[in-house]
Amino acid sequence: MILADPQTREEWLECRRQGIGGSDAACIVGENPWKSTVQLWREKTGKTIPEDIGDKPAVRFGKEAEAHIRALFLLTYPEYSCEYHEFRMYANACHPWLYATLDGELTDTDGRRGILEIKTTTIQNSRQWEEWDGRIPQHYYIQVLHQMLACEWAAYVELYAHIRYCKGDEIRAALREYCIERRDVLHELAWLEKQETAFWSMVQDGTEPPYILPEI
Repeated sequence: MILADPQTREEWLECRRQGIGGSDAACIVGENPWKSTVQLWREKTGKTIPEDIGDKPAVRFGKEAEAHIRALFLLTYPEYSCEYHEFRMYANACHPWLYATLDGELTDTDGRRGILEIKTTTIQNSRQWEEWDGRIPQHYYIQVLHQMLACEWAAYVELYAHIRYCKGDEIRAALREYCIERRDVLHELAWLEKQETAFWSMVQDGTEPPYILPEI
């Protein structure tokens, strides 16, 4: 279902404080490299104000690149049609606090609806390359699962990633793409729904969660 359809970024930021979005999901299970579970809980309970990272260079690059990457995806795969609503928020019917804002709403030639998830990232070392070696980095995978939970109509997610890296003194780029079918991740979806439900209950009753850090 559509939870809200904000018209400005400020309205969207206000709405997203009322629930759990895709960028929050990895925090809840200790898979966010930049934020702990307790930090997220303090933000959602209003004890601290979330940092606005909109002006950070990596975030600005991702935002400006998104439209071009979406166009490239559609040029590469013309069998898809795509709708895009910059601030629209979809929510799970049973858990209206579990929401997602999408990079694209896809429909394939069979009429199946799905999600386009666009990522931009910069690789700094070989370990980060290993995270993309035949798989999706765990924090991105958790976000994909969350998007499916929020959008119960989504039969699949197409993840399209633009990766920048240095080769000598030059900056190069590579693409990685993955298709995740809902029918293949039902167990993972049930697990994540349970984790997010438990976390949101702690937000509502003011119980601080365990301090979960990402694995080093």
